[in-house]
Amino acid sequence: MRRLWPFGVVAAVELVGVATDLTVLQWLAKPLLAPLLLAYLLRVRRRVDGVAVGLVFATAGDVALLLDGRAAFLAGMAFFLGTQVAFLTAFLRHRRPPVVAVASYLSCWVAVNLVLWNALGPLRLPVLGYSLALSLMAAGAAGVSRQVALGGGLFLISDLLIGMDAAGSRLTGHGLAVMSTYIAALLLITTGWVRATGRAPGVTGGGDPARFPGPVPGNAR
Repeated sequence: MRRLWPFGVVAAVELVGVATDLTVLQWLAKPLLAPLLLAYLLRVRRRVDGVAVGLVFATAGDVALLLDGRAAFLAGMAFFLGTQVAFLTAFLRHRRPPVVAVASYLSCWVAVNLVLWNALGPLRLPVLGYSLALSLMAAGAAGVSRQVALGGGLFLISDLLIGMDAAGSRLTGHGLAVMSTYIAALLLITTGWVRATGRAPGVTGGGDPARFPGPVPGNAR
């Protein structure tokens, strides 16, 4: 876990920024979350794979969602669509997900979109497409490991909260809930992926990654 301490520091700064509504802290910390995990992944795996590509897209999405307005929100959604597709591709190449996971997440996708459909207005179709990719990613994560599956589930919960906000149903503590689940999701997916796929031959030092624990409008995430 020693290699991940910078991520922990940045994550803490981001959560403080969200909790106190200090934009400067969010601008300083949020764009570094995915890159720090990407750097860790590349040091350990020594190769670019779908999870690494997904983290690049997540970085772009995080920056886009720091901006206000519908255009920034749609740009962030497009970048995170790239994240979901890249993650899903990596997961499917590793192992097929359980049928029950696919059925469960697709059922959830249908139900949530039916509930939010009228309230989403012009965002209906973008959310429909993005949430399908997100649901499939979460289902695919279930085929990798429990740790990655938990990360995929938390990613879905984080974006579900964002979708509810876009539909006019903002919960108390929305920003903190969105960011804490998102941060945990990225951490679990990255470290779980390392555990499931193994480190590159010849990598030494910094501890064994197998010991690492399994944990979107207007600044939505």
